Amino acid sequence: MNSFWLTMIIVGILTFGIRLSFIVILDRWQPPHLIERALRFVPVAVLSAIIAPELILHSGTADFSFGNLRLIAGIVSIIVAWKTKSIIWTIVVGMGVLLVSQYLL
Repeated sequence: MNSFWLTMIIVGILTFGIRLSFIVILDRWQPPHLIERALRFVPVAVLSAIIAPELILHSGTADFSFGNLRLIAGIVSIIVAWKTKSIIWTIVVGMGVLLVSQYLL
């Protein structure tokens, strides 16, 4: 066995051990109420950090004009998500607005 495979096996065992330790430790630990409340906002913050640059940045600069078709489709998607509370309708309408606006303009 060469050093590459030995390294891969050791790294795999360490990774598994780290993940297992969090599962075992956090299974018995109840976080304070304040931490639980704060952690509820993590998914929204992460998704916003991923999506916002894709909607706003165009060629490395912020573009808030009506020519930014992704931003317009994103705003329409936000409105649809707010009104319908449906992920499917949000995706369908957002992609539809983006595709139609790209085709027409």
